[in-house]
Amino acid sequence: MTTKVIHEATLAEVKDLGPNSAEFVIKPLYYGYGNTLGNSLRRVLLSSIKGAAITAFSIEGTTHEFTAIPGIREDVVDIMLNLKNIRLKSHSEAPVELTLEIKGSDQSAKDGDPRVVAGDIKLPADIEIANPNQVICHIDDPKFVLKMRFIVETGRGYLTIEKSSADRVHSDMIALDAVFSPVLRVRYKVENTRVGQDINLQQLTMSIDTDSTLTPREAFEEAAAILVNQYTALAGATQVETAPAPGTSREEEESGLMLNIEELGLSARTANALVNNEIRTIRDLIMLSESDLKELKGFGSKALSEVKDKLTELNI
Repeated sequence: MTTKVIHEATLAEVKDLGPNSAEFVIKPLYYGYGNTLGNSLRRVLLSSIKGAAITAFSIEGTTHEFTAIPGIREDVVDIMLNLKNIRLKSHSEAPVELTLEIKGSDQSAKDGDPRVVAGDIKLPADIEIANPNQVICHIDDPKFVLKMRFIVETGRGYLTIEKSSADRVHSDMIALDAVFSPVLRVRYKVENTRVGQDINLQQLTMSIDTDSTLTPREAFEEAAAILVNQYTALAGATQVETAPAPGTSREEEESGLMLNIEELGLSARTANALVNNEIRTIRDLIMLSESDLKELKGFGSKALSEVKDKLTELNI
């Protein structure tokens, strides 16, 4: 039978592969949409997810990047490369200035290692460092006092050193080019799948690795939201009829079983507990027994009572 409408995609499964890595399975998809969705999501994930990075810095006694610093093992260019590897999360939309001041003798006495790491930077409440062990430099002179300042900015994609230099907050600082994206790697594969007698369908599997300043799920959802916003602006008033995903009946959709958990009016704690356990619709919820619900992570007896009351209220 010829398909007259394009059915909606569903996020069928999310697998955690590590602390900062996850796999997303989207199925079943209209034929050809595996590559259509996979390629567009991958490009947005790698280029457009918001992040933070150091865009400028200064070292007391240094005026430009082609300088050797007496008492420091690395030259300024080496330090610049190390600073680019610091992964940050900023809760501020405005540029934030950080400072570092450390004496060689104090550093050596601390653990016998003269290295200066990202964790030595003094942080305000709105900045976090995901890799505090990232080396900045080594102080070989016990009498040397290293004083540094850094500018952290938020952005998307890549900031060239020319642009960073032109927009410097402080003109006496050395500009850095910056990669803001917290997404390190994205891979996807498309496979054929079937639902019942319909074999002309596809499955998209995406693997996302982040730098831990953002979870893979947060990155995935932000990328999807960016695409939705872009296409909505282009579509104007035009509407295209959609069908529920194969395996989901129109009756279920119309009866409210496909209503999102967030729309039930549950408390934030109960709703978050359900969503965190991959229960996203009423249909997902009623598939579980009372004993299944009790075993959910972060779902207690109070949440269970709240859910039962809500389903009774909805006559489900």
